[in-house]
Amino acid sequence: MDALSFVYDYLSRWVITPVTQQFLGIFDLNGRFGLLFLATSYSVAYGLFRFRKSRGLTSAPTFWQFIGGKQVYLHQSALLDYRYYFVRAILKVMLVLPIVALVDPHILRSADYVGFFTNLWGARTQVEEHLALSLLYGLGVFLVKDFANYWGHRAFHTRWLWDFHKVHHSAPVLVPATASRLHFVEKIVEKLTNTLCVGVYAGVFWYACGGEISRYTLFGVTWMVLILNGFAANLRHTHVWLSFGPVVEHVLNSPAQHQIHHSDAPKHVNKNFSINLSLWDWMFGTLYVTTSKPEALRFGTGEADHSRYQTVYSLIVTPFVDIARKIHLTKPEQSLATEVVEQSKDVPLR
Repeated sequence: MDALSFVYDYLSRWVITPVTQQFLGIFDLNGRFGLLFLATSYSVAYGLFRFRKSRGLTSAPTFWQFIGGKQVYLHQSALLDYRYYFVRAILKVMLVLPIVALVDPHILRSADYVGFFTNLWGARTQVEEHLALSLLYGLGVFLVKDFANYWGHRAFHTRWLWDFHKVHHSAPVLVPATASRLHFVEKIVEKLTNTLCVGVYAGVFWYACGGEISRYTLFGVTWMVLILNGFAANLRHTHVWLSFGPVVEHVLNSPAQHQIHHSDAPKHVNKNFSINLSLWDWMFGTLYVTTSKPEALRFGTGEADHSRYQTVYSLIVTPFVDIARKIHLTKPEQSLATEVVEQSKDVPLR
């Protein structure tokens, strides 16, 4: 009986509870995959379908086929994304949170920065909290996180981090759940980076105000997140082409722009790293704007990879295998370079 209790407690803590909470997340406004946000996104897609249908701009006879039909939503890759969405909840509890907890105590918090500035310049008078201040603080947190996510995203497109991010790009079809196809190593880096960056910003802001300021929320959700998630954010990982036009897309990232980011066409490589605001792409030279006319896109990382990312196990393990292979291939090159340098010491100058 004790053994059974142990097994039940183990499964409850590491499997049942995380998966249950992940499922209940579809009823939560704090996540992009809330039913409200999904319904909003697909309502926008339906309006787009009716508009294009009335003007003969689409050959899809039904809305289901317009958004991709079973070829997309029942594709092997999409089915993998649905499974991985729940497995990620287990990975979060078993790996992400424990690793973050090990590093977290060594990251300076908002209070640390407040204390530092207080010791340096003295305490400030508490500013009375009001709506405008809460809105400003919430906007600042959003901008800091979005800026950090832009550079974090770019970092994961470099040689030694790409293998982890490649898990996300390996999907040959896009469905909203593809947004969750992220390797746990990438999530660890994202959480730690956001904690560090927001801590610095909040510490400076709180010191300037003389005390802690809360973010303004609507229905328990930060107002900027609520607005942008409700603004068809789930269409980024679909086959529904929705462009905001070249002008708006210099500031706000459209679903079409993120689909460009997933394209394997050479002209689209390393474009549109932004998560919400394409302003960062514009500022740092990685912007690709779109028009209302859909571009022919192929998603994924090439035919050779399709067979390498077909299971949950492969999504988790393949990056480590690929990095180990890179290290193995790099060592002989380094040894050869060292040998050449050593031999050159004995060669007389001419």
